[in-house]
Order: sequence, then structure tokens, then C-alpha cells
Amino acid sequence: MKIDKIKLENFRIYKGHNTIDFNSKNTKNISVIAGKNGFGKTTFLTSLIWCFYGKLMAQVEDKYKIDIKNLGGYEPYVKSLMNRDAKEKGLSNIISVEIELEDLLIPSIPCRTVSIKRTFDFEAQKESIQILIDGDENELTKSVGYEVFINDFILPREIAKFFFFDAEKIVSLAEAKSKSELRSLSKAYSEVLGIKKYEELKKNLESLLTKLRRRGVNELQQAKLEALISEEEILEKRINHNSDKQTEIDSQVLILKQKSDSLQEKLIREGNSITLEELKELKSKRDELKEEAKVIKNGLKKLLDLVPLVLAGKHLKRLKEQLERESNLLYGIIDEKLIEKELKAFSENILASLNALNLDDKTRVEVEDNIKIQLESKLNSENKSKVAGKIYLEFAEERYREFQAIYSNIKTTFLTQFNDIVKSERVNRAVLSRTLNKIKQAEARKDNHLAKQFREEKLLADSEILKLNESKNELIEELGILRHKYANQKKVRVEYEKEFNLIETDKKKYDVTLKLLEKINQLILKIKQEKKYSLQKSISLGLKKLMHKKDFIANVRVNIVDDVMDIDLLDKNNNVIDKDSLSKGEQQLYATALLKALVDESGIRFPVFIDSPLQKFDKYHSKNIIQEFYPTISEQVVLFPLLEKELSENEYELLKPNLNKAFLIHNEEGASSLKSLPVGKLFSEFKKEKDVYAY
Repeated sequence: MKIDKIKLENFRIYKGHNTIDFNSKNTKNISVIAGKNGFGKTTFLTSLIWCFYGKLMAQVEDKYKIDIKNLGGYEPYVKSLMNRDAKEKGLSNIISVEIELEDLLIPSIPCRTVSIKRTFDFEAQKESIQILIDGDENELTKSVGYEVFINDFILPREIAKFFFFDAEKIVSLAEAKSKSELRSLSKAYSEVLGIKKYEELKKNLESLLTKLRRRGVNELQQAKLEALISEEEILEKRINHNSDKQTEIDSQVLILKQKSDSLQEKLIREGNSITLEELKELKSKRDELKEEAKVIKNGLKKLLDLVPLVLAGKHLKRLKEQLERESNLLYGIIDEKLIEKELKAFSENILASLNALNLDDKTRVEVEDNIKIQLESKLNSENKSKVAGKIYLEFAEERYREFQAIYSNIKTTFLTQFNDIVKSERVNRAVLSRTLNKIKQAEARKDNHLAKQFREEKLLADSEILKLNESKNELIEELGILRHKYANQKKVRVEYEKEFNLIETDKKKYDVTLKLLEKINQLILKIKQEKKYSLQKSISLGLKKLMHKKDFIANVRVNIVDDVMDIDLLDKNNNVIDKDSLSKGEQQLYATALLKALVDESGIRFPVFIDSPLQKFDKYHSKNIIQEFYPTISEQVVLFPLLEKELSENEYELLKPNLNKAFLIHNEEGASSLKSLPVGKLFSEFKKEKDVYAY
């Protein structure tokens, strides 16, 4: 299935009639619709969702549900879709979106094209939809109903978010952690597998069992049951209110982040090229470098104290020799006297020991003479080795040892230490200089009143984001408590209902319903378990194709327990990789691989529309996405990039082998129009328009 043409009439920023034609003779599957921020890329996606689903678009994605709720309902929301200029000037009272599909397979009805046109007439205050098969109305569409026909034969609204998606927001799939988030992932999986109808049947059967049990209650039981149900409903309402508040905060944070980013761009244009956070980091780094400089200077000062001694050279050596001589003269005498005393004592002990050996007189005299000769010889040699010289300095022994340590340091490690500290000082000075220059440049226009206003507004927006995130954290804690209370309350109510006596006529109905419920549960579990292996394989293959770290994720494991589904990423040692440890780019790669796996599992052949592509990827991963993901995810892929930010010229060149058509959104006086361009002219035309706006 492919989209051949899309026609927009006065839809938001698209004033008047705008037609985009994807049809071409080539077999390439990628088209690009590029434009600046605020020119209507996301509006284009919204127009498609509105055309297909109308008031049911709230069921496609939370974003539309929030927008409709914030504007007070569907009708005020539709009124907001009207082009303001056309409305104010009275040029038209109609908005419409028409989508022409080809290669659509409808059982028992051969067809070439199917056209869907949704219109809202503000004068008649009426919405209408027209579906034509090969240019004519068909009884099938009328008999089943237009909304049912679109949902059953074109694209089920439950899984439309996987075909119309924001590449950055899809990361929420990868970040699923809490039980509620994992349930949402499981729900998405169920929708993709087409088993949602079984799960709805399961809920209906559970509801029927509850009704059957409640028929046999008496007045007293009824009163208690109503009290339990009332408490359960109150908790459920509080949970829903809490969830709505969190969603509202998310919406406010998104708006504030966009405002903060916009203000940062304005600050850059005013000469402030860095954010306030970066400026604070630079000032903190400056202070650290200054402290480091003090430490380096102290170390250098200590070494500089030794420089005069180093410069002394041979004079220092002569000083060392003189101190050695004086040390021997002063402290060597004491040592010699001790040695003489020890030697005499030793000889006397030996002579005393000879008497105990009962030697004859001749032998004893010979031994004594030899010992005396050796002792005198030793004492004479010590006297001869006495150092001659005069004492000039008379260093104390401790002071002499200090000199020896300094001299040893100068001869061995001084030069290395000195070179290292000089190098550290040079590096510190250079880094500090660069940091001070950056701070100076950032503050160069602090007297610019406009820049000051932007800075203050950005600081206020960032402060509001922080407060909102704190409020959300409090709501998350409260939600956990409420869900725990709700689960306990439900358990109490279910246990109480088990005490009811069934009416005789309802017993058979109850037993049959219970058996059906067991079979449905087994069937749902069986389908999920059978399909999880192909999902594991598909995610794993996708990651290996997209990631340039080939051994980083070795395998994928899908865990399904009841209504909770979790996906584990495994390394080569079969250890689970913490998804929080993944970079934003890696998380988006994982989400992209998961998305492709879910689309493949759905078995639905439908075009894929991607807003904000390649936003978090480096050039290596972008190359993988361009060459491996976009050409294979669908027979028709439409990208909505912000040129030079989300799609560079080099990346565009990589797209060209698979590029079908290129379009540029042109905006003049607040009205956007779609301009078809030759594939090779997109960037040159974009640069021309960029120069015009700059001028």
C-alpha cells in the first residue's frame, strides 16, 4: 500500500489548496519533505491523522487526546485547525484533507485506488467523510461504516502511532521501566499482533462474571458492595486525575523546553554562543584552574629554592666532600674508640676461654701472641685510615643528613620534577586563558538589553521546567500509593464477591463464562509466547545492523508475565545491560530497532512517516539508519527533517540512491505551501531561501 497524493485545503498553516504527489515511475521508496521550524512539518502529519480518524484521533496518541482536552473538546479542536488568515478574511469556511491510496488489498473487491476525503464545513458546523474506490462510492464502505472501513482495511488506529511517529519521542518505548510503562509496551505489542480483540473479549467476560455474581446478593451485602465499589471508583478517578496532571505537566514541560531552546537560539544570534548552564560550568572550571595554579606555584616555589644549589655545580660537589670529611673527623673518632673497646673486650673473652681448653703452655702462648698481633694490626690500620683535615662548617649529624637528602634529590629526580611542574604550569595557564576568553566572549554583550531580556526569560523558563519536574515526581510518588490502595481495594471487593451465592439459573452461565475466560487467557498467552521469539530475533538483527559497536548487544530477551512485557538487552556474557547506561543516541537506536520489529510483526503494509529523523545520532549511526533502516522499514517512507540540523548535506547524499522525491515547505506571509523539487536541488534551494530570510 502506498500514498499516491495528499491534498490539503486551509489546514492550519497551509492556506488555500496544496497538493503533494508522491507518484513516480522509479521504485525508490524514500521521500523528503523539508522545512524550517514552524513551517508545518508536524502539522502535515496531524492532517493525515485527522483525515483517517477524525474525532477518534484521540485514540491514536496521547498528544492528540491532550490537545483536544485542553481546547475543551473535539469541535473547538477542529475549529483550531482552520487557517487563520483564510478565516479572518472570509476566503473560505471549509477545511479538508484528501488522501489517495494505491495498491490497497480489500478482500473480494479488486481496486487500483482508494480516496479518503474528510471535510469540516464551519458554516454548516458539520464534518463529513467520503471514501471512493476507483473513483466511485461502494456499498461495502457504506454498510460497514467509514470509520470501521478505515480501521479494518487501511490502518487500525491502535497501531497508527507506529507509522506516524516522532523519532525523538519514540525513545519513550526504550525507557519503559515502571509497571504501567511496561503494561503500555505490552498493550502496544498486543495491538501489533492483532490480539486486542481477544483482550477486549477477556474484559467483557470478566465483567459478565462480576454481574452474574452480584445478582444473588441480599440487601446487606448490596450495601457493603456498593460502598466497596464507591471507594474503588474514587481511587480510580484519583488515579486518572493524577495521570492527567502528569500528562499536562509533560505537555507544559515540552512547550517550555521549546521556548528555552528558541531563546537560546536568539541569544546565540545576539552573540551569546553558550547556554547559561555552560557559562556556570565555565566559571566553575575557571575557579578550579585558579586553585590548581596556586598548588602548582607552591610546588614550583619549593623547587626554585633549590635552583641556587643546582647552579653552584662543582662548588656544591666540593661542599659535599668537605662535609663528608668533617663528618668522618667528628663522628668517625667516636666510632673508632667504640671499635677499639669492642675488639679488646672480644680478645679478652677469647683468651679467658682458652684457659678452659687445658692447652699445653707452648700452644697457649702461641695462640695468645697471635691474637695480640692481630688486634694490634687492626688498631694500627684504623689509626692510619684517619682522615686528616680541618673542620670549618661543623654540621650537626641531623643537618648533614638533610644536606645528603637534598644533594641526592638534585642529582636524581630534581630535573624530572622541575620539567613536569613547568609543563603543568604551562598547560594550566593555557587552559585558564582559553576558559577566561570563553567567559569573556559569553559576557561580551551583557550590556545588550535584548540579550539580557532573553537570558532572564530563559532562566525563568528553565526554573519553571525544574519546578514542574519536581511536581511530577511528587505526583509519581502519589500515583504509586494510589495504585497500591486501588489494588488492595479491588482485592477486598473481589474476595467479598466470592462469598455471594449465585442464583440457580446463573450457575451454568457462570461456569461456561469461566471456562471461556480460561481458554481466552491461554490463547492470548500462547500467541504472545509464540510471537516473542520472532520479536526477539527481529530486534536483535535490527540492533546489529544499526549499531557500530558490534559486540555491545549480543542478544535480546523478551519477558512476558501476565499483562507486563519487558525487553532485556544482553551482552556477550549474557548479562543484562542497564538501559539507563545507554546514551540518548543508543536509546533511539534501540527504540528504532524495536519499532521496526513491531511494524514487521504487524504484517501491515503501510507508508511510514518520520518526524525529526537522525536527531540524536552521530554520523556513523546516521549512516546505518540511512542505509539499513529507511530502505527496509516500508515500501514508502516519508521523512520530515530540519535541514542542516537533523539531516546534513552529506547524509542527504547517502539517501539519494533510495530517494524518490523531494519537497520543500515554502512560507510567505505566514502561509506555507509545498514545492516539489528535483532530488539534486533540495539543499541549493533551501540555501537560497535561507539567504532570503537572512537578508
